[in-house]
Amino acid sequence: MAFGATIIDADGLRLTPQEKALFRETDPFGFILFARNIDTPDQVHALCDEMREAVGRDAVITIDQEGGRVQRLRAPHWREWEPPLDLVARAGPNAARALYLMYRIIADELHALGIDSNCAPMVDVASAATHQFLRNRCYGSDPTRVADLGRAAADGMLAGGVLPIVKHIPGHGRATMDSHFDLPRVDAALDDLFAVDFAPFKALSDLPMGMTAHLVYDALDDRAATLSSKVMQVIRRDIGFDNLIMTDDISMKALSGPMTENATASLAAGCDVVLLCNASLADRRAVAEASGQMTPMAQTRAEHALSMRKTPDDVDIPALERELEALLGGAGHG
Repeated sequence: MAFGATIIDADGLRLTPQEKALFRETDPFGFILFARNIDTPDQVHALCDEMREAVGRDAVITIDQEGGRVQRLRAPHWREWEPPLDLVARAGPNAARALYLMYRIIADELHALGIDSNCAPMVDVASAATHQFLRNRCYGSDPTRVADLGRAAADGMLAGGVLPIVKHIPGHGRATMDSHFDLPRVDAALDDLFAVDFAPFKALSDLPMGMTAHLVYDALDDRAATLSSKVMQVIRRDIGFDNLIMTDDISMKALSGPMTENATASLAAGCDVVLLCNASLADRRAVAEASGQMTPMAQTRAEHALSMRKTPDDVDIPALERELEALLGGAGHG
């Protein structure tokens, strides 16, 4: 039987009886955690267990643990990380190794909690105009280097048993507005988009999962990429990303209109699974029911992504930390 075509969240530190019932009935493909779901290691592990018990399988559980401002696991129980752009700058020619180490250590923390996915690497290419909500989360402004750094980050996570979700496909770097609140428009020529914005995603098209960008590319469509079959054709055919594609959070203000309509429109456009965050129980149910089950192709992509989960390689994490500190000049990681 196919998975439900959603990834959804929970309100608190443990599941409510109503959430357990919702998850059991709608069988979402996976779950995502936020700061409100995080207290202690034991608590997070118990919450992950509850989520998987509710659907009766080893469902994927993801989180945003990029480093810097966007990280849900924080001190005192977990490491604090500087923004990726700052870490890349400090590491200089050793940036690829530094990002590998950073994300291998992050993967170790996630895997210990039962979290087996991370919404990273973020390979949006930065420019001087990139909105501040995104800029220091980027890895740089050269697409080839960004792709190399994204590969290093993804390899670190995969080695640690964590599935990377590359974002925001096919490229959010030119956005001058925060898509949490507005719908950005990009008026760049298609040749420029392929040469810069889309290039890292083409280089990383073998990664198991990708997350869409909520922005309009005027050269392709007047609809947000998440809802655009034209953009999805570019992602699948020209960029060559044929693995699982999830939407960015459809509750973000970049997308107007009812969430149920945005869910069905994104699936009709070619997305495989709908991400819904920070919504009421009623809205989560409505979106899950509107989204229904994965298509056969989406199910195949989902199973392929899950098959890329592996037992973490055997490494000495303190030794990796020491190596990372040395690469960063001995000043620590955050």
